[in-house]
Amino acid sequence: MSEIPHTAKQSRGWTRSLVEIAAAFLVVMVAKGALAEPFYVPSGSMEPTLLIGDALLASKYPYGYSAASLPVNVAVPATGRVFGAMPDRGDVVVFRWPGDTSQVWVKRVVGLPGDHVQMREGRLWVNGQPVGLRPDGVGQAEEEDGRNAPAARFVETLPGGHEHTLFKQREHGFLDNTPEVTVPKGRLFVMGDNRDNSADSRVRVSDGGVGLLPIENLVGRVDAIVGSWDLGIRSQPIWTWLSGFRIARSFTSVH
Repeated sequence: MSEIPHTAKQSRGWTRSLVEIAAAFLVVMVAKGALAEPFYVPSGSMEPTLLIGDALLASKYPYGYSAASLPVNVAVPATGRVFGAMPDRGDVVVFRWPGDTSQVWVKRVVGLPGDHVQMREGRLWVNGQPVGLRPDGVGQAEEEDGRNAPAARFVETLPGGHEHTLFKQREHGFLDNTPEVTVPKGRLFVMGDNRDNSADSRVRVSDGGVGLLPIENLVGRVDAIVGSWDLGIRSQPIWTWLSGFRIARSFTSVH
């Protein structure tokens, strides 16, 4: 039996390596599309729950799948959701912004289809009742430029019993009073926990907000913070940047 030429062995080796790389890439893409995907928080709209610089892990399976679940932005006709399930009030969700689906945003679900949602004097009302709200001291709200400003902390309790903290930076915020909205079928009412610094369902898409979020735009539910880095440290000498990692926030759950 004749020996296989060296060049043929090299060709087979390269082919095998390429197949292995392609297979690994496919596994990663399938996992990102079907299981979970990391995202990064660039703004303070969800403070104090999420901070600028947090890296999130969004689980995709809780709400089923749509074109928004793909790890790359693809313009396809609306098809609804496969294995779809409704979020709970209080879930922190990642979604593709209706104004530009290449952008991924994160907010909290406060209103489900059929709910009547309104802001009155800075307090959330759902189905004609004010949600539970109690003071929880004072925190520091971080701006995108790294500056901090004092903000009143509150604990909000949504219908169903979910509790979370929120910030109020002003007594009379621009979005403290809104008309009552009935959330239609296939939509969600979402808000940021930093109530005076969030363009959410209180603001129309044409004005830079979310409007009533189509359920098919959901990417997944935020379950954990996998890492965090204080971006404000970028103004400091580069040799100090490692101190900006917020170790205590790594691998913590999100409520």
